[in-house]
Amino acid sequence: MTAIDASYLQRIDTLLSGGQRLLLGIVGAPGAGKSTLAQALHAHFADISQIVPMDGFHLAQAELERLGRAQRKGAPDTFDSAGYAALLQRLRQQPADEVVYAPDFRRDLEEPIAGAIAVHPHTTLLICEGNYLLLDEGHWARIPALLDEVWYVDVPDALRRERLVNRHVQFGRTPEAAMAWVQDTDEPNARRIAQGRARADVVFVWG
Repeated sequence: MTAIDASYLQRIDTLLSGGQRLLLGIVGAPGAGKSTLAQALHAHFADISQIVPMDGFHLAQAELERLGRAQRKGAPDTFDSAGYAALLQRLRQQPADEVVYAPDFRRDLEEPIAGAIAVHPHTTLLICEGNYLLLDEGHWARIPALLDEVWYVDVPDALRRERLVNRHVQFGRTPEAAMAWVQDTDEPNARRIAQGRARADVVFVWG
């Protein structure tokens, strides 16, 4: 795993120094490395952190098929955006005697799993990772105000697309189908996500 520059870690230490819970958003286009960064931060702050991914709010495959959106899976309207915003609000106001359970997403199943992530009240760093944290439309527009800071993960487009093709092949698509999915589904989403880059507090680049 590529090391995180110390300046980013120091920034988090400074944000945590007030003693309050920190909700840190990690945003970027598909294949940018959001999950890799989230996992690296979680490993560094292992005793005080938890990852709360937006992907847990994917609509179930059966619902996407009912809505006619299965071929656009990953687009903004294939998530329960209101549900994710409600979870973040709940995490901002979490009582000291309550565990909040968040959903996760299983890539091997291509389905969300309810109640898979336990967030304890003493956890002071919540790493909120997802594509649409800076999307200025619908319920997504509520999310930046629920986060303390948002980092935009920036990588060269060619590398990002290569990663995506490899990921889709790993989870069962042929190389041809993977390239078609990246071109027709992932890239339109990436262009929408990139529109929020200027609103990020930090543009993160791997050292």
